[in-house]
Amino acid sequence: MSSAGDVALNKEFIDTTIKAIALREYVLKDLCYIDSSNAFVESYYRETNTDPTTITSGGGATVKIKGIPRFAPFPSGKVDFTKVSGQTYKYGDEGIISYEDELMNNLPVITRTMVRIARAPVLGVDSEIAATMLASAGQVVTIAVGYEWDSATVAQRLPVNDIMNAINLIRKQNMNPLNGNGYLVLNGTDFTNLAVNAQVLSNNTWNSGVLDNGIVGEICGLKIKITESLEFGTPDKAYVVIAKDAMTWKEAQPLTTAMIEEPGVKKTIRAWELGQCQMVQPNGVCRIDNTRK
Repeated sequence: MSSAGDVALNKEFIDTTIKAIALREYVLKDLCYIDSSNAFVESYYRETNTDPTTITSGGGATVKIKGIPRFAPFPSGKVDFTKVSGQTYKYGDEGIISYEDELMNNLPVITRTMVRIARAPVLGVDSEIAATMLASAGQVVTIAVGYEWDSATVAQRLPVNDIMNAINLIRKQNMNPLNGNGYLVLNGTDFTNLAVNAQVLSNNTWNSGVLDNGIVGEICGLKIKITESLEFGTPDKAYVVIAKDAMTWKEAQPLTTAMIEEPGVKKTIRAWELGQCQMVQPNGVCRIDNTRK
């Protein structure tokens, strides 16, 4: 039996509906490897990603890997690590529906409230991941002035070149964005400029079509994701990302929901989650700057 104020009241209906909405809305979180956490501050070690061709010995001399003489000792290589720490945050929202609105409103207020409440933590989480990508991308392609994707000179709009340059920068770091987990991530304005571009439309790797979780097509061997989380602050940027490799979402609490009822007064619908984004392999993300003028 449930009583007034019991958070379990109607929980299954609220829980399944809000989570179903949220799962469809996540865009950037889908690019992250999900790992559990029980700490307020998480630290990790970011590994260097450069394969050595020469090694500096303890005495400062440069030793080549190629051509080790007979019976000579092997050169001693090492991996460098950088310690990075981050704080766990709570993301969430709640909506309150009065008893009168639920009973007599012309609109399905509970359903609409669930949609809005589900999107709040999604927006917060994806915006945090977008900020991490902006700050910590290991590679950058800068589009020259006059060559933006919305340049006044149509012939100088060359997004395929910019995307291929980004792919190449990641490949030079011994990572492969063309292994099936590579994504081009951009906001709606940049996607529009991309989709109507003559260079793109004539490219045999271009495949348009709405799929799921923000995926709207493919180009240059990359799946395309759209999110307006990239629109805030610095909207003239797109990204090439290796999913599940470059970033980790440390999840202290997965998306959780509750309905708190005061009979005859109101219902409160609440959704929240706790976590933080870690850029564990910065070289697996390339930022494309100056996509629009």
